[in-house]
Amino acid sequence: MQYQVKTTCRFFNGIVPCVYHKIKGVRCKNCTYYQPIKKRILIIKLGAAGDVIRTTPLLRRLKQLYPHAHVTWLTYFPEVLPAAIDAVVYCSLKNVLPLLATPFDILYNLDKEQEACALAALINARVKKGFILKEGKCFPIDKNARYKWLTGLFDDVNKKNTKSYVEELFNICGLTFKGEEYLIDFPKTKFSWKLPDKRPIVGLNTGCSNRWPTRLWPRKYWIALAKRLQHQGYGVVFLGGEREDAQNRYMAKKAGAYYLGYFPFDQFVSLIHACDLIVTSITMALHIAVGLKKKIIFFNNIFNKHEFETYGRGVIVEPDVSCKGCYKDICETACMERITADQIFNLCKKVAPLRSSRRTRKN
Repeated sequence: MQYQVKTTCRFFNGIVPCVYHKIKGVRCKNCTYYQPIKKRILIIKLGAAGDVIRTTPLLRRLKQLYPHAHVTWLTYFPEVLPAAIDAVVYCSLKNVLPLLATPFDILYNLDKEQEACALAALINARVKKGFILKEGKCFPIDKNARYKWLTGLFDDVNKKNTKSYVEELFNICGLTFKGEEYLIDFPKTKFSWKLPDKRPIVGLNTGCSNRWPTRLWPRKYWIALAKRLQHQGYGVVFLGGEREDAQNRYMAKKAGAYYLGYFPFDQFVSLIHACDLIVTSITMALHIAVGLKKKIIFFNNIFNKHEFETYGRGVIVEPDVSCKGCYKDICETACMERITADQIFNLCKKVAPLRSSRRTRKN
């Protein structure tokens, strides 16, 4: 018996029955669920988690430009990516090998790390954009990526940059950024959070990655802010990951505020959604809050302030020093101590005015 197999279908996997054969019993010849793949696109954006999240606006444009494309995304953080991507691939040798044997129409490598650039050089693609490995070093593939390459090489070029990170990514891809928002999935599971009855609820996200600890705001300031907000009538919940667990427990106890623990990504998204305002340094929680369209107050001292796209919903606070944008992991001036708890308290009142509400929030 002859069987027709439509290998260009979005649901074809080459090993086991497709979902519609399993559910409906249909075969390829007369299948009404057939969706032809007209382009294969590979995005390489490995990390960090927050940077992966703030690369997702690109998906919105690619879906418009190539509605019949199959999009594969290679990353170290698959859990943060939306279901709209056809194939999310964790970056490992086992998973990379099939990519090396798959021809793509377009490859976007948006990372400068050596492993990403090496893969961009090795993987077969008709069009390549972004960065590639040349003589063992990162190198821009074309003029579209050259500006972003230069901002990483020269501090003076970086400090003069006025483009957001998202705008830069679009430019690398040969596209113009038109305000496309982050794409972040809301958790399918419903989580109930026992949060304060007071409103608004302010989420205080206290940590940051180990790479640049100079971003951290002093613990005593977090405690002072939490106390003042609660005295004024706000609900306060401390937020963070496993690294911040001990200090968040301590600060919540000292301030008489809420702390519910640390959670997997989808639950953390739900908890941030339950807050009305997020106060944070530049870390993954900032980008989750942007994706959820939350009001945000965020600290910056070592980065170029223009790189952060909050779509008009964020207020950036910087210390009054001349060395901002230093990208240092050791700060000789203790500049974050110059941002006071009073300063942030007054901003909270302005950004999220008090209102009366009593309810238990669910995601």
